[in-house]
Amino acid sequence: MEAYDFKTDVCIVGAGPAGALLAYLLSSHNISVILVERNENINKEFRGEHLNETGEAILRRYELFDELEEIGLLRMDRVEYWNHGKVFKRIMPDEHVNHCGIHVPQKHLLGLLLKKSEPFSDFKLLLNTKVVELLEEEGQYQGVKAIKDGQELTIKSSLIIGADGRFSTIRKLAGIPFEKVKHGYDLLWARIPAPTDWEPTVRMALVNDDQLALFTQQGGYIQIGWNIQEGSYPALRKQSITPFVSQLIDAFPQLEEAVHASIQSWDDFVLLQVQSSKSETWVKNNLVIIGDAAHTMSPTGAIGINSAMKDADVLFQIMMDAGSINQVSSLDLQVFEQIRRNEVDTQQKEQLKKEASFGKQFIPV
Repeated sequence: MEAYDFKTDVCIVGAGPAGALLAYLLSSHNISVILVERNENINKEFRGEHLNETGEAILRRYELFDELEEIGLLRMDRVEYWNHGKVFKRIMPDEHVNHCGIHVPQKHLLGLLLKKSEPFSDFKLLLNTKVVELLEEEGQYQGVKAIKDGQELTIKSSLIIGADGRFSTIRKLAGIPFEKVKHGYDLLWARIPAPTDWEPTVRMALVNDDQLALFTQQGGYIQIGWNIQEGSYPALRKQSITPFVSQLIDAFPQLEEAVHASIQSWDDFVLLQVQSSKSETWVKNNLVIIGDAAHTMSPTGAIGINSAMKDADVLFQIMMDAGSINQVSSLDLQVFEQIRRNEVDTQQKEQLKKEASFGKQFIPV
C-alpha cells in the first residue's frame, strides 16, 4: 500500500455544516486546513436542515447568507397546530426575525462553503477518506492516519478537529467517554411532494399522544417527522401500513393524494433512533470535538445544525484571538468548551421540557 504524507495547521474530520464552515473560516484567514470526509461526495441525505435566527446570524456575519439564498432556501411563514384536520392555533414569527425557521438543503449549504473554500491555497478537501488512527507523540496528538481510495495517508497537524457526527470516529479513537440520553421516542422520516397550494409552514398534530410534524422544504416538498414509541419500529413494520397512513391523512386531509402516491410501504420511511448525548470532555491534548461529535441534540426545535455552526463560530473566534495557530493553548480550547457546553446543556434541558409538554398544546383553553 502506497503512503502519502500531508502537513497542515488544522485537520478537520467531517465535512458537515460545522466542519465545512470552520474549514472555510480558517482557510480564508491564512490558516492551512485539510478537510477529511469519509463519503465520496457531500450529497448524502440529512434530516435536520432548518436554520433558526442563530444559524442565520452566523451566515450573515460572514457574508454567506445572501449567496445561500440565491442558491435556494425557504422561510417558514408560521407554525400551526392542527386537530381533527383543522388548524386551531398559529404562531407567527417575531417581527425582528421575519420567519419561523428557514429550510436550507444541506447540499446547498455545504456546496457553498466548499466552493468558497476551494480558491484558497490553504484549503484541501479529501473525499472518500476514512480516518483509522490518531498520531501521537509525547502525549500530544500530532495528526491522523487515514485510508483514501485504498491508499494509506498521513496528515500531520497542529490541531485536530472532530466534526464527524454522532458516531464520531475521532471521539472513539481519542477514548473520550460520552453519555447517551434517551428521549422515549424514535422518529420516522418521509418526504412527499407538496400540494400546489401548500404554504411554507411548520404544521404540528397529536396522533395517539405522539407528535406528528410537517416541515415544508425548499424545492416543493414536505418532510414528515412522526414520533413513535422508542424501540417500537420492528413490531410496527410487521403490521399493515394502511391504518398508519390513514392517521396521517386524517390529521392533514390536504395531503391525501400526495401520501397515497408517495408512501406505499414502510420502506418509504427512514428510522432515526432518537438520543442526545453529552461527552465527558470536548478537548483532549491538541484535539477538539464539535457539533454532534461533542453533543448530539434531539430533533426537537430543529436546533442541531445551528448548534454545530455555533461551535465552529465560537472556536474560530477564539483561535483568531490567540493570534496564530501556534499560540492556541489548551486553556483557549477549554474556554471554548466551557462557553459552548453551558449553552448546549441549557438547550438540551429545554428540549426535554418541550418534549414532555408537547401534548399540552392540544388541551383546549
